[in-house]
Amino acid sequence: MVKFNSKQQPTSSRQEQPLCLRLLLFVDERSGPQRHTQQILDYLNYLSTDYTFDLEVLEVGEHPDLAEHFRLIATPSLVRIYPQPKQVLAGGDLVAQLKRLWPQWQQETAIAIQVAHELDPPTVAEMSDYPLEQIQLTEEIFRLKRENGELQEQLRFKNQILEMFVHDLRNPLTAASIAVETLKIAYEQPNPEKFHNLFPKLHRQARAQFQLMNRMISDILQATKRQSGTLQLQLQAVALSPLCQELLQQFAERIQGQGLNLIEDIPQDLPKVYADAELIRQVLTNLLDNAIKYTPSGGTITVSLLHRTSQKVQVSIADTGLGIPPEKQSNIFEGHFRLKRDVEIEGYGIGLSLCRQVINAHYGRIWVDSVPQKGSCFHFTLPVCR
Repeated sequence: MVKFNSKQQPTSSRQEQPLCLRLLLFVDERSGPQRHTQQILDYLNYLSTDYTFDLEVLEVGEHPDLAEHFRLIATPSLVRIYPQPKQVLAGGDLVAQLKRLWPQWQQETAIAIQVAHELDPPTVAEMSDYPLEQIQLTEEIFRLKRENGELQEQLRFKNQILEMFVHDLRNPLTAASIAVETLKIAYEQPNPEKFHNLFPKLHRQARAQFQLMNRMISDILQATKRQSGTLQLQLQAVALSPLCQELLQQFAERIQGQGLNLIEDIPQDLPKVYADAELIRQVLTNLLDNAIKYTPSGGTITVSLLHRTSQKVQVSIADTGLGIPPEKQSNIFEGHFRLKRDVEIEGYGIGLSLCRQVINAHYGRIWVDSVPQKGSCFHFTLPVCR
């Protein structure tokens, strides 16, 4: 709701109001024609038909304390006082600035209301009567509450990751330990050559489990880096075709061991993409690992690359496995989300979340097409090198 009277003075209502975007518009009636002021008022009136926000129009000469507090150097000036931190817009292109920032302000307001719903910032009319110190204290309290909420969320995230990691690491660690111990026992027998045929199988089993643990540790490190905002891209020209074929060779033994069929559609003349090779390798590893994990014996996995447009290359990894229920397909890229059927399957619900974060960081897109009991196809795109 926009609040001002015909003289463009602040309202005196002090009744309790719900949290919403709150703005101050400072004007100076002594400076002559108010063309810019009227433009911003007209635009705010236009916005009020679709958005809820609280506006107070203040004459700068009547509120020098607030003008000093917000360090105003020109009028008209539009000040966002909630959500914090405050933001000041000024200049002749005030409407253009507001148009550019309005979507961001709406998003930040929604987040702030969730984080600090118990904090009811004072109304603007009340703030005009506050000493400067009390205004600053209110801002500092809100900032500390928001930072505390962010830190608590990071702590919960790390605790969840640690719990799931310890739980899921136990299975491959046990399997690898059994294989290594069996190798040791066989080697110490009086006639170890009798177990010659057993050695390669045990070696493959141990190696596969150690590779699985290595992927799990890599996922954990990337997840914690991303949560801390430290995911750094090492961008370069990457040839996807040899990268995919290299990974398929690494998975070949596992694919054959589970009785799966592999179809490759990997053109050799694809343009290079602009990407972080190691992070894209991790995305491909996660998607291939999932395809193998959820496809029953006799099923098929298809890996294909396509030059969609002059700007994008698309990678698709399809399986003929269990598929994903339609109502869950929008959730599978969220951190820690797992389907009920996955409880007994190794994993901790951050693989696809990491994939989305990595692809988004490359300004690409990742999505899934899936039909329950018929299979899933995961696609992602990457920008072509120019």
